[in-house]
Amino acid sequence: MSRSWSSRSRRRYAAPRPRSLWRKMLDYGLTIMILGLLILLAARLDRVETRQTQGAAIINDGDSITLGTERIRMRGIDAPEYTQTCRKNGADYPCGTLARQSLVRLIAGRPVTCSGWQRDRYGRLLGDCKAGGADLNRAQVEAGWAVAFGDFESEEATARAAKVGIWAGTFDQPQDWRDSHHGEVVERKHGTLASIGDAAREIFRFW
Repeated sequence: MSRSWSSRSRRRYAAPRPRSLWRKMLDYGLTIMILGLLILLAARLDRVETRQTQGAAIINDGDSITLGTERIRMRGIDAPEYTQTCRKNGADYPCGTLARQSLVRLIAGRPVTCSGWQRDRYGRLLGDCKAGGADLNRAQVEAGWAVAFGDFESEEATARAAKVGIWAGTFDQPQDWRDSHHGEVVERKHGTLASIGDAAREIFRFW
């Protein structure tokens, strides 16, 4: 009786056989499919959750404005901070102030419309902004008063070649300048990976 029980026990608790190559490929395929579905859901959420705000703009600096109670960080660009200085012809100059003045000229007192669905870590809407049909994000980079920050690389290359705005001299990248000045707002570049992360956060917030 004891030997019979022992034999059955060994068969019952035998070590599992290793997964076959086909099973591993099936598992990997299912993982990829699930990730694909999450990306599609994020794209759907992008359309559903898009926010749009319009009104008279308070220009904070070269890449951020306030419309009513909504604080907006212009998506895809990074302008010198308001207190940042750059260097041209051997002398420092207030490039942050000039970047803000450039945005003031582009808006020219017209109502501004911004749309977006992502928010940065400080709660600001990452927006694509227009005034009178002019794309303000793109125009700031074209004028040389903002660098490409996840978008508008070709516009930056054109401005750099023409040596307009900050490209007429030397400057610290705005992100580097913030990193070296404690207490300043530090942004992260909103490229593809950052956008995927934001999409994931939006999905969980949505649910």
